[in-house]
Amino acid sequence: MAIELQQLKAFLLDAALVTEQQFEAAVKIARETNRNVEDVLVGEHSIKQDDLVRLKAYILGIPFINLERETINPDVLKIIPEPVASSHNIIAFKKGGKNLEVAMLDPEDLKTIEFIKKKAGLRILPRLTTSQSIKNALRQYQENLQAEFGDIIKKEAGELQNIPEGSEEDITETQKELERQAQDLPVIRIVDTLMKHAILQAASDIHIEPTEKEVLVRYRIDGILRDAMTLPLSARSGLVARIKVLSSLKLDEHRLPQDGRFKIETSEFRYSVRVSILPVLAGEKVVMRLLSENAKGYSLESLGLREKALEDVEHALRKPLGMILVTGPTGSGKTTTLYSMMEILNTPEVNISTVEDPIEYRMYRVNQTQVNPKIGLSFASGLRTLLRQDPDIIMVGEIRDNETASLAINAALTGHLVLSTLHTNSAAGAMPRLIDMKVESFLLASTLNIVIAQRLVRKLGEDKEKYFLNEAALEDLSKNCDLERITRLLREEEIIKEKQNLKDVPFYRAKSVKNDSDGYQGRVGIYEILNVTESIKELIQKNATSDQIQEAAQKEGMRLMIEDGFVKAAQGLTSLEEVLRVVTE
Repeated sequence: MAIELQQLKAFLLDAALVTEQQFEAAVKIARETNRNVEDVLVGEHSIKQDDLVRLKAYILGIPFINLERETINPDVLKIIPEPVASSHNIIAFKKGGKNLEVAMLDPEDLKTIEFIKKKAGLRILPRLTTSQSIKNALRQYQENLQAEFGDIIKKEAGELQNIPEGSEEDITETQKELERQAQDLPVIRIVDTLMKHAILQAASDIHIEPTEKEVLVRYRIDGILRDAMTLPLSARSGLVARIKVLSSLKLDEHRLPQDGRFKIETSEFRYSVRVSILPVLAGEKVVMRLLSENAKGYSLESLGLREKALEDVEHALRKPLGMILVTGPTGSGKTTTLYSMMEILNTPEVNISTVEDPIEYRMYRVNQTQVNPKIGLSFASGLRTLLRQDPDIIMVGEIRDNETASLAINAALTGHLVLSTLHTNSAAGAMPRLIDMKVESFLLASTLNIVIAQRLVRKLGEDKEKYFLNEAALEDLSKNCDLERITRLLREEEIIKEKQNLKDVPFYRAKSVKNDSDGYQGRVGIYEILNVTESIKELIQKNATSDQIQEAAQKEGMRLMIEDGFVKAAQGLTSLEEVLRVVTE
């Protein structure tokens, strides 16, 4: 919204919300960073956003409304479709007769107001609100959809009948019944609804687990498995049959594991779904991994790499040859980090080729090959072929065996930049692991540029509270990390002053549990960046242990993951409990 700068300044000073020095400093920062003065004032904590918006409402003569803790009637909320509400920051919150009150960030957005007026056939009364109010209302769209999904699934599941597994004599009849039920409308609706519900919740995996009395559905959200719903046992056979049909798997195979994949596509999203079916005591367990085909690469900064760690990685990416390794357990974000690196490297001057399992994101101008063990296309055979394709940069999804490790090292030796992942718990553990794979230590020392170990921690939401560590908490923390070293790091980051200690550092934790959330939203990486310097190369050639390599790297300035996590906790991005959960599990 357009309010003249001098007018805003006069009202802010008159209301004693900021000092003249604070306002002038914000103007200077806004000019230097090409930002809005209001955003700078809020970002620098000179003024609360709520106070600023109330003042703007007063200046413009528009009523102010705060919806942060309001529950809106679902029928009123749905008058404005969710895509319109989220893209234009406008929420319908109250209807009276032919009048519709809408909360907006920009009440002068006449085009949107006119559109809603025509669509709803109502007189629109704009109200000014805060971005937090908009966020709260947008969450209510999700809650209403979740309730609708639950109702649909319960209704459709009630119409299903369980199909017992047949004996050898009547197996054909059982298969025919499964085929029929897989095409039944109730089963199709349940599977479609489960998928849409999971996508809405930003789940990465769907677990369908049969028990003796019911079928449990769980979603993995931000790395944590959460109960989503329970279905009657009668839904078990139809659900599995439907998923098998979608994945082109054998309907009559109940004793052996099966793996498949399929795609789902609507006007709003496109997902590739990896399916794994495993026989368990009570039937067949299904796990579906959801991979968005609309996902865009992240910047290294947005993943959580900062300052020296970011500089080290960018320096390694500028090298024309050698190997960059990303390590960590399954689900720690290794592939996402590799894709972010490839986004940086992806220029018209280079040929980038990959061999992956699976291809998680599609990248323009990158030649991506999918591993297919059924026809003999493994990481090793795929990599061997890639080397004949004149690549400059090669990405190998994972180094799993001796042959792939040997080929990757040789590719790095012969003038290629090789990016790959490895399953180790720490950065220093990568070298002994590769040597265990029969890689010659002198070859490893001459090819390895950098090793990045990582984990993902959940980010705190906006509703968080500040607290300080006491003696008992410090004593517990000392069992997992070097507190003196962490204190030095916090001083280097200027989070605390020279004479302060950990007791003076404000940490944060989730303030309340709301909307089935536990106070966290999204994830960020914590990292361990090991530069392969001359001294590290000497240790590799001597077949040093991971502890010896880690000790040498720490002396040269490497931060451990727990230390990086401590810094991010002190910055308010996450909580100490979350860092310890991830690093010590």
